[in-house]
Amino acid sequence: MRIAIATDAWHPQPNGVVRVVGTVVGRLQRLGHEVLVVSPDRFRTVPCPTYAELRLAFLPARLTASLLDGFEPEAIHIATEGPIGRAARTYCLARGLPFTTAYHSKFPEFIKARTGLPLSWLYDRMRRFHAPSRAVMVPSPNVLDELTARGFAGLRLWSHGVDTEVFKPGPKNGLNGRGLDRPIFMYVGRVTIDKNLPAFLDLDLPGSKVIVGSGPARDSLMKRYPAVPFLVADGDAALARLFNAPDVFVFPSLTDTFGLVMLEALACGVPVAAFPVTGPRDVLAGSQAGCLDADLRKAALAALDIPAEACRAHALKFSWDRVVDEFLSYLAPIRRTRAA
Repeated sequence: MRIAIATDAWHPQPNGVVRVVGTVVGRLQRLGHEVLVVSPDRFRTVPCPTYAELRLAFLPARLTASLLDGFEPEAIHIATEGPIGRAARTYCLARGLPFTTAYHSKFPEFIKARTGLPLSWLYDRMRRFHAPSRAVMVPSPNVLDELTARGFAGLRLWSHGVDTEVFKPGPKNGLNGRGLDRPIFMYVGRVTIDKNLPAFLDLDLPGSKVIVGSGPARDSLMKRYPAVPFLVADGDAALARLFNAPDVFVFPSLTDTFGLVMLEALACGVPVAAFPVTGPRDVLAGSQAGCLDADLRKAALAALDIPAEACRAHALKFSWDRVVDEFLSYLAPIRRTRAA
């Protein structure tokens, strides 16, 4: 099948959406599908306001249409709601073509944190964006319930996976030489205002805290917390070594739809401490692999007693094969009439 995927999130951006979309593309190709990725690297880009590390395609409509016309896809999936996603949506609607979409991020909360715009107005725009989609793929039951309550239709549950060959238990020496006392509590992910990192960094915890990741809030947080190491991983191998280093992975976000980094930590045998909100509740559901508590300090300390084996066993339940099978089942085929 020829599958076109339109996404505003793509390499080299280091985030969960890129991880999900990139992994799905790779596995589709290995299954023999022909995949066109309409992504920012094909366009002239401009920095996203308030988040300069994110590059947004500038006026992508014409090239998007040209790429899709030339590819003649048998299915079109729109992964994000940015300029490329909107260009692909416009293309499909103008030609009467069916398409699917995904709801990877709480984009309204992301924008509200930076602009102060009301959530009701932002969610109304999101609802209208996804309304024509034949299937709106959402990563967790809690997100599905939240969007249903906000009037979204056509929702389909589409969980995410973790590469348990890359992320697996290993030596806990990834931070050796830094003079850090144990226990070590670590966050890995984007360093942005919506990740709520001060809720972790302000905790009175024994041992050490570590942040791994990049983002627009990194410089200000480094100045605010000079005793905390702020690291950046270069590639998955380095990332896996860092994931193995801590005693507890702390995820303070209140707005994530899933939180793929939690699965990557669990796959390395590291327990998770988080607030009992959407994302952590879904990733940890039915397991003894983490602690959820409105008191994040209490959760972090309790997680120290969780065995690595319980974490790894839970992560093994999240198969990318199932993720790709579900993705294919949700696609809306485009029926084309070819001349003889």
